[in-house]
Amino acid sequence: MAGERDLATLLGGMRPLLNPGRYVYCTLPAKVPAGMRPVVTVAEPEGVTVVVAQEEADALGLRYEYVAAWITLQIHSALEAVGLTAAVAGRLAEEGISCNVVAGFHHDHLFVGADDAERAVRALEELSARSA
Repeated sequence: MAGERDLATLLGGMRPLLNPGRYVYCTLPAKVPAGMRPVVTVAEPEGVTVVVAQEEADALGLRYEYVAAWITLQIHSALEAVGLTAAVAGRLAEEGISCNVVAGFHHDHLFVGADDAERAVRALEELSARSA
């Protein structure tokens, strides 16, 4: 099934879902250790960045500074869709909420400060309602 490309359809149908838990960004000098279950992995020249459940990071003794909530936009967005990230990040910026976006094949995932989670979901729901 092809992902949606139309911005109005994407915004109107995004249905933001707040996933349970708290997530942290950690950096590792090399590959992801066996048994670790990150929800995001990014290889950079400086090392490997992982986004992992805070409990797992704590259990492994990993350092982190940013504690986030994970919001999934439940519409299947096409990777070549134009404007979704800008519209979502712009709306959250209006509320003073930082937003780190990760695109999966099927959905876009937002990591916002844990204390801003409910406010972020409300702002996204308002954006979606205006676009429907």
